[in-house]
Amino acid sequence: MAKKASSEAAKTAGGPTELANIERLVALMVENGLSELDITSGQARVMLRRGGVAAAALAPAPAPTAAKPVENLIEIKSPMVGTFYAAPSPDSEPFVSVGAQLSDESVVCIIEAMKVMNEIKAECRGQIVEVCVKNAQPLEYGQVLFNVKPA
Repeated sequence: MAKKASSEAAKTAGGPTELANIERLVALMVENGLSELDITSGQARVMLRRGGVAAAALAPAPAPTAAKPVENLIEIKSPMVGTFYAAPSPDSEPFVSVGAQLSDESVVCIIEAMKVMNEIKAECRGQIVEVCVKNAQPLEYGQVLFNVKPA
């Protein structure tokens, strides 16, 4: 019976090789104390979570959406993988919002990475025209956080 369940899982996950890869990733997560793992390769995406949330998901990566044609905007991008926080604390006002004027030293957000809170500075002058992420959203390296109209 266990063999049948295993073969059913293999068909769902894309085959025995992919199931073995997922099992190896889970073992690595346990060995290294990781609670979440998200890997995208081409059109495939594997997302694993431990601790009572969804066990494993295998789905095609979302198709990229057409970028809005915007001229002469500066993109403030995430310098690291982490979690985006718009304000210094949950009950505080956001560091910046649409319409805010920035200087090079303006703090625009905090990115939490490995339990360390990192203040992110604008490093440009201008006005925020778009906030591209939501509070407490997980970030990838190089993901656009804000679009700024240069001053």
